[in-house]
Amino acid sequence: MAETKRYEIDMCNGSLLGKMLKFYFPLMASSMLQLIFNAADVIVVGRFAGSDALAAVGSTASLINLLTNLFIGLSIGANVMVARYYGAKQDKELSDMVHTSMLTALISGLVLTVIGVLFSGPLLRMMGTTKEALPLAIIYMRIYFAGMAFMMIYNFGAAILRAIGDTKRPMIFLLVAGAINFILNLIFVIPLKMSVAGVALATIISQGISAFLIVRCLVMSDGAYKLTFSSLHINKDKFLRMIQIGLPAGVQGVLFSFSNVIIQSSVNSFDTIAVAGNTTGQNLEGFVYMAMNAFSQTALSFSGQNFGARKYDRIKKVLGLSLACVSVVGIVLGNLAVLFGNPLLSLYTDDPQVVSYGLLRITYICTLYFLCGTMDVASGVLRGMGYSIMPTIVSLTGACIFRIVWIFTVFRNIHTLEVLYVSYPISWFLTTVVHLICFMIVYKRLVSTKKEVYA
Repeated sequence: MAETKRYEIDMCNGSLLGKMLKFYFPLMASSMLQLIFNAADVIVVGRFAGSDALAAVGSTASLINLLTNLFIGLSIGANVMVARYYGAKQDKELSDMVHTSMLTALISGLVLTVIGVLFSGPLLRMMGTTKEALPLAIIYMRIYFAGMAFMMIYNFGAAILRAIGDTKRPMIFLLVAGAINFILNLIFVIPLKMSVAGVALATIISQGISAFLIVRCLVMSDGAYKLTFSSLHINKDKFLRMIQIGLPAGVQGVLFSFSNVIIQSSVNSFDTIAVAGNTTGQNLEGFVYMAMNAFSQTALSFSGQNFGARKYDRIKKVLGLSLACVSVVGIVLGNLAVLFGNPLLSLYTDDPQVVSYGLLRITYICTLYFLCGTMDVASGVLRGMGYSIMPTIVSLTGACIFRIVWIFTVFRNIHTLEVLYVSYPISWFLTTVVHLICFMIVYKRLVSTKKEVYA
């Protein structure tokens, strides 16, 4: 028991900042390692397979997110409910939630495999993927989605461990998988000349390894969150609770991805070099985003546990500390990415035109990227408190609809990448402000009624 307990964090008692940072840093490292999967793909393809292959991998990113975010949103529901039952010390409910979550992960992965394999071609054509990149993009997506069950199992398993305060072991598992992914990329692409098929195959093999390790960890645990294969089932009550919180989060992710698909389609209206440059810039800024998003996940777990323990005053402190920390990280890392953008982007490609387009993107995105972090933190705290529909509606209006309207009005009249990219920071600012207003209303109602309200 002591071996298991040393990975857990008591989020409901004691100093908050120290425990939040203890939770945050392994989670941030895990997020970075996940990005290294993609960065390794992009760097190896860009260096050894050419701009068309690079554009092919990049043109699939927003579509992959669109198809997977609905199901990944369900893992947020699992995280919130596991944290709540753990904070309330309800072991039976916690065990039921774990087994329901992991079976849901497997089913979700299989559904995504069918969707990705069958519909990748038509969807990529609808996005206006360039004719040079289209055949390679279809190959990449079909192979990538063949291993989607591994991705879902890892995401749900990691969400369970995060909910009880364990961010170290998921980090270790991704470190192992990331190293294997990088080695396989080099083997498949350089000597075997497999191009995008090689990087996709390397990705699903490494995801299979991370899924195996996370399942093994849960099976060998001796706490209430121990996984037993014979106990896998869908508990109707727990599933509905997970859906109640996770589905709106997933819908929000889908809507964000949908707006990004439209933006990617707008980028595709330029030439292949511009698309490749956008891909490199997007990949680089992803590291800044993940560093910030780890604070959102931290806020989600800490607010969830304290909500379960009915320690509402600590939730307000969690929000304040998370906003301060994510702002510092976003401002520092975002502007460092711009300052050193040229040499960093040159790691992905030796084409100076591609680098210049990548630098254009990160200049507009990363300078004010901290606003994206504050938006996610505020949304994460609301979800941890059981309010999931509210931040979804706010995000839909403030970010997704705004961006779509921007594209079909401002961008249509001023057809430049600069105008396209500036829609991001404007939407983040608007959405952050409304999220914080919602939190103040929710917190006041929660403290005055002392009831659990879901909205």
